[in-house]
Amino acid sequence: MNTKTTDRIEPALTSSPTEVRMSFSPKSSIEPIKTSRATERWNLQQIEVLFSLPFNDLMFQAQNVHREHFSANQVQLSSLLSIKTGGCPEDCGYCPQSAHYDTGVEASKLLDVEAVKAAALEAKKNGASRFCMGAAWRELNDRDVEKVAALISAVKAMELETCCTLGMLSADQAKALKVAGLDYYNHNLDTAPEIYGDIISTRVYEDRLRTLDSVRSAGMNVCSGGIVGMGETRSQRAGLIHQLANLAPYPESVPINHLVHVEGTPLADTKPLDPLEFVRTIAVARITMPKAHVRLSAGRQEMGDVVQAMCFLAGANSIFYGDKLLTTGNPEWAGDQALLAKLGIQAV
Repeated sequence: MNTKTTDRIEPALTSSPTEVRMSFSPKSSIEPIKTSRATERWNLQQIEVLFSLPFNDLMFQAQNVHREHFSANQVQLSSLLSIKTGGCPEDCGYCPQSAHYDTGVEASKLLDVEAVKAAALEAKKNGASRFCMGAAWRELNDRDVEKVAALISAVKAMELETCCTLGMLSADQAKALKVAGLDYYNHNLDTAPEIYGDIISTRVYEDRLRTLDSVRSAGMNVCSGGIVGMGETRSQRAGLIHQLANLAPYPESVPINHLVHVEGTPLADTKPLDPLEFVRTIAVARITMPKAHVRLSAGRQEMGDVVQAMCFLAGANSIFYGDKLLTTGNPEWAGDQALLAKLGIQAV
C-alpha cells in the first residue's frame, strides 16, 4: 500500500464570475488571495475552506501563523469589571442583562471611582495588564461621558491598559474617551450579518459598524469579536470571521465568546456547540487575523483545561482573567494560574 502523503492541499474554490484557487502547504503560512474587492483580504469561500480543513492541518497552519507574529508560550491577561449592571433596553438573545428577560440580574447604578480603582488594583496584583470596564447600556449618553472618563483616567494612572464596552458611541464621544486615556474600545459584531436579526432586533448590524468607525477615527484600538454556539451553522461562523477579517484594519483584539446558556434568555436551550468546532473557530481567526490578540472570553468555565489548551495551540493568546465576566462565571484566578503553569505559558 502506498502511504506517501502530500504536503499540499489544494481545494478548488468557485467565486462567480471567475474561479480562484488556494494552496495550503504545511511548510508555510496561508496568505489570502487578492480579490476583485480592493478591501477584501479574505473572501467567504476561502474562510469556509479553512474551516473544512482536516483538523490537524488547520491546527498546524494556525500554529505556524501564530509563531510568525507572537511568542508561542505567552498569553496576555485582561480583567473585566461590570461598572453598570443590568437593565439594558436591548433584546440580545444571549444576554442576562437585558431588561426584556427574567434572569435574576438586578439593575445597578454606575460604580464610583474608588470602587473601580480597588478592582483594578486587585486585577493588577493578579497579573492583568489590561483592565476592561463594561456597562449595560444600549449607547453611551452624553451625560455619562464625564463620569466614564474619570474612571478611565483613574485606571490609566495605575499603569494599566484601559478598555471599555459601553454600547454605541458617537464620533465626539469616542474622541472624549480617547482624551481620557482609553486604549481599546470593545464592540462585538456578535455573529454573521445574515442572522444578526435573529439574535437582536433593537439595532442593526450597520449600527455596530458605525461605532467601530468612530473608534478608529478617534485613534483608539478596536476590540471586536463575536459569540459562537448560538445555533449558527459553520458557514455562518465563517461569515462572522469574514466580517472581522475584512475590517480595515482588522481588530487589534478579537474576543471569541462561547455562548453561556443562561436560564431566562431565549438562547438558554440552544444545543451546545461541539468543542472542536470552537477550537476551529479560534484557529481560523488566528490565520485570517495574524497580528491580532485572539482572546478566549465568555464560556471558559465550561470548556475545561483540555479544550483551553487546544485553543492556545490554535493561536489564542489572550484570556479574560478573574472569577466573573460581567454577570457570568469565569475560572478562578488560582485555576488559571495553575493551568498556565501546567502548559508552560507565561502571563504578560
